Amino acid sequence: MTPLPSRNVLGGPLKPCSTSPLTGYFRTGFCDTCAEDQGCHTVCVEVTAEFLAHSRTAGNDLSTPRPEYHFPGLKPGDRWCVCATRWLELVERGVPAPVSLAATHERTLEEVPIELLRQHATA
Repeated sequence: MTPLPSRNVLGGPLKPCSTSPLTGYFRTGFCDTCAEDQGCHTVCVEVTAEFLAHSRTAGNDLSTPRPEYHFPGLKPGDRWCVCATRWLELVERGVPAPVSLAATHERTLEEVPIELLRQHATA
């Protein structure tokens, strides 16, 4: 697996998303991606209780710990690299999670318009 260049949606160097909990497709703390990342785990969000609940009902339980995958389970306020299409789906349901543009990989733009990301950007 060869990572794609580490650039964010603003065109600059990709910033870290979270090291506690450790996130990213490669578990480096960055929302880096590669061709094999079918889910496009590239959007750095700060999860909310509502986002976690709706994600679980959509089939992606991010709050339950899964020790076998070294996944601690997320709680509101944690930052995490989520799938671009899943984030977009939850935005369309009215449950957006705030996005860190500097930590969101440019590959996200293949799925999500920059204008929509900007509307939900964290300060």
